[in-house]
Amino acid sequence: MKFNSLIIHGGVDGDKTTGAVTIPIYQTSTYAQEAIGKHSGYEYSRTQNPTREGVEKLIADLEGGARGFAFGSGMAAISSVLMLLKSGDHIILSDDVYGGTFRVVDKIFKNFGLEYSFVDTTHAENIKDHIRENTKAIYVETPTNPLMKVSNIQEIGKIANKNNMIFIVDNTFMTPYLQRPLSLGADIVLHSATKYLGGHSDVVAGLVVVKDEQLGEKMHFIQNAVGAILGPFDSWILLKGMKTLAVRMDRHCQNAKVVVNWLKNQDWVRKIYYPKIDIEGFLKDQMRDSGGMISFEVSSEKYVDKMISNLRTITLAESLGGIESLISIPAKMTHASIPKDIRDKIGITDTLIRLSVGIEDVEDIIKDLDILK
Repeated sequence: MKFNSLIIHGGVDGDKTTGAVTIPIYQTSTYAQEAIGKHSGYEYSRTQNPTREGVEKLIADLEGGARGFAFGSGMAAISSVLMLLKSGDHIILSDDVYGGTFRVVDKIFKNFGLEYSFVDTTHAENIKDHIRENTKAIYVETPTNPLMKVSNIQEIGKIANKNNMIFIVDNTFMTPYLQRPLSLGADIVLHSATKYLGGHSDVVAGLVVVKDEQLGEKMHFIQNAVGAILGPFDSWILLKGMKTLAVRMDRHCQNAKVVVNWLKNQDWVRKIYYPKIDIEGFLKDQMRDSGGMISFEVSSEKYVDKMISNLRTITLAESLGGIESLISIPAKMTHASIPKDIRDKIGITDTLIRLSVGIEDVEDIIKDLDILK
């Protein structure tokens, strides 16, 4: 089944009990059992729930994985994946990760003895230089948030496999419609489903997909033991959003290209960060399109202030991937938890602007950006 059909009919297609064409909201905490230990497959909704199961099976199908897991937020998903590691283990992460990922590693998991290195993963050789005897995992964002740095998933997958490490890819920006990391060598794919998968800025959720049943058993144990699950109603909202992913992503990509071409002609724009899959070799095979996220640096903070005051269609807000265009200043918003010296080192300056291009009329988006008109 091709992707545009799979996203509609994949996972659990409708409700077998009633014939409903959409999965109902099973808003229940527990389930009646015929006898002690004899049940219909559901015991308690922390362990399994039919509505959440619909989301989990659909994302597993879309990513081409063995099992999927739905969590209460993207950070809950990331934290649960990191729980596969133990005290004394070392993990290599992309240096330009989402601020929340940096924070949970640097401020929480560090306290439990997890060792870590933030590395520029755009060059696979950098990863090799940081491997230790206790390195157990590689965690990559590609493209990264917010500098849109891309890493070669296939090459990193070979390194991880050779060194018997778990390879984790955050696929939030691309979604399985534009990029499928498991087919390129990743072991685990995760999403902040709050973003493009939900697509309407109306739910907070996280998803994880694993490549095989062995990892699946481990992840399900963590999901059930820790309990950071996605509730039935939020699962239902997320399912509704996921069904339109393909048509939305096409429009996001289309609008983003127009905006990028417009930004290229603005003298006050110093640099644009946007994946150029048409000219970079491995990306042609890795990514279907460049996505809807753009970051750009302006020549002065006065232009940042002027742009924010000029907004009519675009909304100043954290998050991304919704049908509406959202703009943020990472250094002061999404990545403020990263120390300034580290932000400056990797290029997250006070004049860097991140734009999540929505599906509005692109002329209205550009009007908001046209601060010199």
